[in-house]
Amino acid sequence: MPKKPSRSKLVKKLDTVFSQWVRLSNADNNKNCICVTCNKVFFWKEIQAGHFMSRKHYSTRWDKRNVFPQCVGCNVFKYGLAYEYSLFLGSVVANELYLKSKEIVKFTNYELEDMINDYSDKLKKLT
Repeated sequence: MPKKPSRSKLVKKLDTVFSQWVRLSNADNNKNCICVTCNKVFFWKEIQAGHFMSRKHYSTRWDKRNVFPQCVGCNVFKYGLAYEYSLFLGSVVANELYLKSKEIVKFTNYELEDMINDYSDKLKKLT
């Protein structure tokens, strides 16, 4: 009987699949994405899935309203540019995500696997 994947491996796999889906679902026909904070254009593999509310908040970590393409300059070197990101989202969504990020959520391994399968299916439709 195969060993079940560890929780950390499930989270890592979900992060990977979700990131790819975020970037490809926001890409144009040439697979280019626009950074939500600086508006520069990058090929989908050269841009990151930037989170408005930090990934440490599991309640918003895989919320598609919280994650959009963001260049490494804005996401990493400029610490996400939260104010500019909030302008992109709009005050209503930014506030909803802020409040949701305060909720304590613990996804089961089954729920993580379900999200992996869901985003893997969505990703296949884009490629």
